Amino acid sequence: MRINRRTLLIGALAVPFIGSQAFGQAFPNRPLTIAIPFAAGGPTDMIARLLADGMSRELGQPVAAENVTGAGGTIAAARVAQSRPDGHTLMIHHIGLAAAATLYRQLPFSIERGFAPLGVVSHTGMAIVSRPDFPARDLASYLAVLREQGDRLNLGHSGLGGSNQLCGMLMQHAAGRSATTIVFRGSAPAMTEMMAGRLDISCEQATVAAPFARDGRIKAYAVTLPERIPGFDVPTAREQGVDLIMSAWHGLYAAAGTPPEIQNRLAQAIRVALRDERLKQRFAETLTTVASDAEATPAHHAAFLASEIARLRPLIVEAGQFAD
Repeated sequence: MRINRRTLLIGALAVPFIGSQAFGQAFPNRPLTIAIPFAAGGPTDMIARLLADGMSRELGQPVAAENVTGAGGTIAAARVAQSRPDGHTLMIHHIGLAAAATLYRQLPFSIERGFAPLGVVSHTGMAIVSRPDFPARDLASYLAVLREQGDRLNLGHSGLGGSNQLCGMLMQHAAGRSATTIVFRGSAPAMTEMMAGRLDISCEQATVAAPFARDGRIKAYAVTLPERIPGFDVPTAREQGVDLIMSAWHGLYAAAGTPPEIQNRLAQAIRVALRDERLKQRFAETLTTVASDAEATPAHHAAFLASEIARLRPLIVEAGQFAD
């Protein structure tokens, strides 16, 4: 049998292409799950479910969002860190994951080495707030009152590693004085106590604080993003001469060891999902900013997570607030 050399050459060149196509079709080959470390109905839950919907359409497989709560988000993190690194088990988490690297003395996984960061998803600014009759007119006088009264003031947050606890640490660091901390079971009871005048100060997600600040039930002095938040007319801390920058950002993760090809495919699905107009509108309604295409990449996310761990570590150590 005679074999045409030209046919043989074409066939040989086609092998890598066929192999690449076969790999692309192999992922995802079954439904995916996004573990949500916090309760249903909260900001993380909302972001995760909108993201899952968009990613499902792009990936051609169902993407289920499952609330796996407890231990400041570390139960969900452990599940994903210990999962098979094939890209089908994912987790969404906020800035608290960066804080956990210092807050928790012992974890069954490594924050730095246990995950494959896939992309930053969103940013939400924090609002520095107080009870309605708090004796301050702007951020400078707010910090001056904290500096003067210290532990005579009550500062509320909703749990270890939460964005409002971390923002409160930054705020106290800026003032050079600590308040007395009160831990609430969520933001809602903290806002109730603040409106009643029994909680003095807090640093809450703008999403939560804005409705109460708009009608004067609490006072808002500053937001912690570099620019003002559309729909919430409050000046930034930087505008007022205080370098207090913090985002309650969210990112998506797979287990460490997930192949780069799968990481990139998931990152592409994130970027496509974030371009959806319905998602953008819902984010805007909750004062949440959609991450840019440049932020929604594994490389950017990994570098950003490392920088946030390094930035938060000395603040947490200074505050001396650790989990057992």
